[in-house]
Amino acid sequence: MAPVAVFVGAPGAGKSTIGEAVAGLLGLPFRDADTIIEAKAGKPIPEIFFDDGEDAFRLLERETIAAALQDYDGILALGGGAILHEGTRELLKGHTVVYLSVELSDAVKRVGLGAGRPLLAINPRATLKYLLDQRRPLYAEVATHTVATDGREPEEIAAEVAALLKG
Repeated sequence: MAPVAVFVGAPGAGKSTIGEAVAGLLGLPFRDADTIIEAKAGKPIPEIFFDDGEDAFRLLERETIAAALQDYDGILALGGGAILHEGTRELLKGHTVVYLSVELSDAVKRVGLGAGRPLLAINPRATLKYLLDQRRPLYAEVATHTVATDGREPEEIAAEVAALLKG
């Protein structure tokens, strides 16, 4: 068993929104790795970062993703930083990975200025630019399909991704 598709991309790319819409179009279940992590930890991600640190969060994230890639057969969205770990990128090989790309201006509009996002708590615009620059090559590395989301409505993007997945 494996996910039909795994969504990756920066904060604000629309992984959860588009993933859920694609799941609906294809009649599949949808899960967000961050939501699974919060349920396991019994607290929201910002609290995990604050209470336990980013390393503890990333370990929980890796374990959650590894399990989901084996046990889940719907649409799975990963957190923006999940691809930073080489082991996670390795696990994604052989899976259908949809990279939702987003440029800084659209990401800032969608994310707002960091509410509830621990890595964006200080100087959100500069931090988001740094994250985009750092992670873009890693998203591209794991991607089966790359779909630009800038200036587009979620329904339009979801229809394009659903068509790609139907092949």
